[in-house]
Order: sequence, then C-alpha cells, then structure tokens
Amino acid sequence: MRTRRIRQVARDVLGFTGFRPGQEDAMKAVAAGRDTLAVLPSGAGKSAVYTVAGLLLDGPVLVVSPLIALQRDQVQRLQELGEDAVGRAAVLNSGLSALEHQAVLDGMRDGTVRYCFLAPEQLAKPEVVEAIRTSAPALFVVDEAHCVSAWGHDFRPDYLRLGGVVEQLGHPTVLALTATAAPPVRAEIVERLEMADPAVVVAGFDRPEIRLEVTHHPDAEGKHRAVVDKVCELTQQGIGILYSATRKGTEEFAEALTGRGLRAAAYHAGLRKSDREEVQRRYMDDELDVVVATTAFGMGIDKPETRFVVHAEPADSIDSYYQEIGRAGRDGQPAVAVLVYRQEDLGIRKFFAAGAPAEEELQQVAGLVRAGVAAGLDGVDITELRAETGRPATPLVRDLNLLEQAGAVVLDDEGAAVPAPDAPAPGQAAAAARELALQHIKVDESRIEMMRGYADTTGCRRQHLLSYFGEQLEQPCGNCDNCSAGTAHEQAADDGDQVFPVDSPVEHTEWGPGIVMRHEDDRIVVLFEEVGYKTLALQAVIDHELLRRRAG
Repeated sequence: MRTRRIRQVARDVLGFTGFRPGQEDAMKAVAAGRDTLAVLPSGAGKSAVYTVAGLLLDGPVLVVSPLIALQRDQVQRLQELGEDAVGRAAVLNSGLSALEHQAVLDGMRDGTVRYCFLAPEQLAKPEVVEAIRTSAPALFVVDEAHCVSAWGHDFRPDYLRLGGVVEQLGHPTVLALTATAAPPVRAEIVERLEMADPAVVVAGFDRPEIRLEVTHHPDAEGKHRAVVDKVCELTQQGIGILYSATRKGTEEFAEALTGRGLRAAAYHAGLRKSDREEVQRRYMDDELDVVVATTAFGMGIDKPETRFVVHAEPADSIDSYYQEIGRAGRDGQPAVAVLVYRQEDLGIRKFFAAGAPAEEELQQVAGLVRAGVAAGLDGVDITELRAETGRPATPLVRDLNLLEQAGAVVLDDEGAAVPAPDAPAPGQAAAAARELALQHIKVDESRIEMMRGYADTTGCRRQHLLSYFGEQLEQPCGNCDNCSAGTAHEQAADDGDQVFPVDSPVEHTEWGPGIVMRHEDDRIVVLFEEVGYKTLALQAVIDHELLRRRAG
C-alpha cells in the first residue's frame, strides 16, 4: 500500500513516471518513519525524496540547508509545484525581519507552512528550537549532510549541533541527503546526527554520460594556454564551468576567455554579494558561455544543460571533484569533465590543507574558558575570547570546536563554551586537540594524494573514481581518455584471488585498522581510520607483512 501511495504522489505532484536509483527506496524508508541516510548522485533528484515523503507524513518538514541562495532555489521549486499540491514553503534566515521570522514559525505551528528551509545557525538559537518543537515537525532533513563530518570535504562546525537539536525536537524522522560520501563520511553522518537504526540508501555513483579526461602540462604558461584553448573548444558544445583554485586565477582566466570572444565572468567569495548574484543570474539565464569560479560557485547550482566542467587545478579531494563535475550533464546528455594538470598544482592544495593551531593557542583558549566560568560567567563566547586574545573569530571558532571534540569544553546553543565534566587540564586538552587537528590534516593530505592518483592513473579513470566511494566497476568504462587510448585495464575479474580483496578489513603495523578500497597494477589503496587514504606497493606489503586481515 505504501509503495502504491508513494508512486501516486510522485506521479500526481512531480509528474514522475519512474524513479532514479535510490529515490523510491529512500522515500519508502522515510514514509515508514525510519531515519534514513540517502547518498544519491548530483542531479539524481534528492529534493524529490523529502517532497514526496513529506506529503505522506503528518506534520511540517524542516530542511537544514547551508546557503541562503540554495534555500531560495529549493523554495522556488516547491512554489512552482503550487501550494495546492505541496502546501506553503518558506525560508527562515537572517535576511527576514522579526515579523517575517515570527510569521514563518507561526505558520509551522498552525499548519500553513508545510516546508521550512533554514541554515544550521538558526538552530543555535534556543527560542527558534523551542518554537519549532511546538510545531511537532514530522521530518528533519539535513541537506548536504557531508557538512556534518570532519572527514567530509566541506565540514561546517555549525552542523555538529544538529544531532542535539534532533533530540530537543523529540527526534522526528531524520533524512540526511548528500551527493558524495565515502564510507567514513557515511559512518560519521549517522553518528553525529544520532540517527536511530537508519536505512542507508546508496545509489550508484556512476555518471556514465560524463566523459572523464586529464591533460598533463609540465609548465605553468603552457598549462594556462591549454586551459583557455580547451574551454574555447568545449563552448562549441554548450555552456560550462571553469574552476580555478584562487581568486586571482578566476580573474585572469575570465579576462583571457573574454579576449577570445567568449562571454565569461569571474565568480569568487571576494566579490560583493550583489555581483556574485548577478554572475549566477547571467549563467542561469544563458547570458554567459562560461563561469570562471572558485569552489564558492556550485552548491545548489542546477543548470541541467551544462555541457562541461574544466578544472585548471586539482580539487582538494575526490569528494569535491566528483561533486563539482556532477554539475555537468544533469539532463542526461553527453558532457565532459577535464582536469588540466601540472604536478606542482598539488602544492596549492597542500598549502590549504596545512596549518594546525599551535598548542599554546589551544591551551590559552582552554584556560580562558576555565577561568571565565570560575569567575562566575555562564560561559565564554567568541566576543570575550577575541577581546582577551586579540585573535580573529575564525581561528577561535576552530580552536573551540577542536577542544569540544577533545572532550575539554562543551558549547551551548549560543556558541558559548564551558569546561566539560571531568575536563582535562588546559595543557592536556591542548595536546589532545592539536593531535586531532594533525589527524585531520593527515586525512586532508591523503585525499590530495588520491587526487594525484586519479590524475596519474593509466587505468580507467571511472573505476578509480568510483572505487573511492566504495563502488567497484567491473569493466573499464569506455568513456574516459585512458579507455580511448587503450591503456585502461580491467581489475582482476575474480577479486577472491586477491590476497587482500576489495572491501576487506585490514590492520597495518603502524597505521592501524583500515578498509581495502581498490587494486591497480601492483598497488593497493587502503582507507585507514587514523591517517586516511594510503597507496601501498602490494609486494612490499606481502614481503614485510605490513598488513593483516582482520575480522569484519
């Protein structure tokens, strides 16, 4: 009966005659009241899951979404379906007046607002959480759920509190949605959101319509010229996105492409908000051939006819790369993703990944929190820490989050810190927090090395990409440059013949427990819990007994 009802609602409201992989399974789990983690590819219709399931549940749907622009886009899509079909959709963000803010909360309580979109920062306000609690939400949706994971490529500390908020709301059904989540990210999403016996729906990551290519260049000048030439060539097929790692790069490429007669514009976080919105509007309205952007451009961008995504530098991880190239070909028609690569470019990413806070800084913050509470304060907030230390807010927030993860402080809903019960002394807390930071850096650096592996492989690029997410493609894809060149090769047809089969749990003599992710030639890639991804020479592993199989 539930399956029939889901299909009827999907047909009547969304016009669906069928489902994309994973959609219906996720809808069934949510409609049955089960916490659900749905990992669906970019462009696979994640919003349809909460739209349909939300109509089958009794109560409002709360959607936590990280960007105001993304929230507006999501609301607009629901509004286009009509209030008669889906009910009223509204946003709850800092851009509203006090009266507008209250009207949305009142609408949730009286049933006139069916879907409410908000940023996680709103849920740091006790009065907002209490108002939402009284509306008895039926579904708590976390969009871009990889933001909750310190393993994820777009970690956001504000997402860390969402698990506690779910409990404060009486644990409505939780739906976590993401387009990119490697196995450790999935595990942390479930843990952080305090999901109860969740259904985990992982659709195939493969986007076979996107051709994968990498071009190598030894010098910066030749690479810059190659990027411009490639984009000019690809615009013959349609519009696209060029990603550059730096703001300066976006400006230079946009100028060069404009000089070649293309309608190009730069997009980065250094531009005024109105200028960024104008560039996005021009792209969505087909007034640009190419947007040249940092990763500030992309989340929530849904332009199905985007025909290409070019990277002038490697992304910071396979996670990011997969998400960024997934903005091409969402209409199901052929598209292309090209990485224009120079080995030295990875140095930029390593620079971004580096920078653990000094132990002295962490000890100072831990000491100030303890002293402030001892002096009678209810908690020590960022404003007080800035006044005492003279340091900017961003590194102080990072320090507090590290100290919280180390069990040294507890952050309340307002972001103020108090010492945790049985908290270690500030010196011990600082040492533990710095060790966590160093561990995060190791993981970040391991992701960069996986990006290097993608760029350098002579095997099937799609096999390499998918194996990162724990998905094995048995045959070479036939739609990447290495397949076309004839250098791609099949993985062992019978993985059981491998000493360490894919997905088998192993333990390293130094790095501890891990999971085998892939084989390539004479190498093995293992994802370790403590240090991230490592590529090992298989014969050396065997000769020196570096790995042993362990019970799953």
